[in-house]
Amino acid sequence: MKRRSALVGSLAAMVAAATAAKADTPVDLQLVLAVDVSRSIDEVEAELQRRGYIEALTNDRVIDAILSGEHRRIAICYTEWAGTHYQIVVIDWTMLDSPTAARRFAEKLAEAPRESQSWTAVGAALAHAGQRFENSGFAPKRRVIDVSGDGRTNDGPPAEIVRDKLVAQGIVINGLPVMMNRTNFGRPPDLMLDKYYEENVIGGPGSFMVVADNFDHFSRAVRTKLVREISDAGSPRHSSPA
Repeated sequence: MKRRSALVGSLAAMVAAATAAKADTPVDLQLVLAVDVSRSIDEVEAELQRRGYIEALTNDRVIDAILSGEHRRIAICYTEWAGTHYQIVVIDWTMLDSPTAARRFAEKLAEAPRESQSWTAVGAALAHAGQRFENSGFAPKRRVIDVSGDGRTNDGPPAEIVRDKLVAQGIVINGLPVMMNRTNFGRPPDLMLDKYYEENVIGGPGSFMVVADNFDHFSRAVRTKLVREISDAGSPRHSSPA
């Protein structure tokens, strides 16, 4: 009986050790991509937006950045958001450690359905993205939220309040505002959206934003942004796509 108890205890310890080892998988970066799918983005723009991430994630410069770190791997999670009622995980945490892994992630993203929802809740999107780091199964050197969108908060908590809470937890928030030179539901274009992102959205050591002039330039902006945040290269807080 004692021998059986000892065996059971040994097996339990082995399972616990294996679980702990899995939970402590080291990566150079944990990155949440938080992508705006509010109704201000039409179907053509939505296609350009999704394609931008797909192309960027398989770009040679992005792959080189992923493989340039100490651990030669990152973990990535792709979310979409609109109003406070809509934040979803499209692809949960996935380790990217090779061109093949990046291509599989991109293929999965290309096949994922997309919905368009009302309102723009940047604060709620940040809160949801921040929760993704809890019990994720990875031990990162850095935790970053990459939020992109074409509007400022008109629903839910103020973005800056949520931003400050996340920064206090050691999470860095980078931004990709899309500047649209057209009316939005009858309202004039928001020519100060980049200023809004700079003052109310991005935050933390080394935080920055890359501005996309429109969705036609979105792919280049995403590529530039991913290379910079994956490689953690120090640059100005506000830059244009390279």
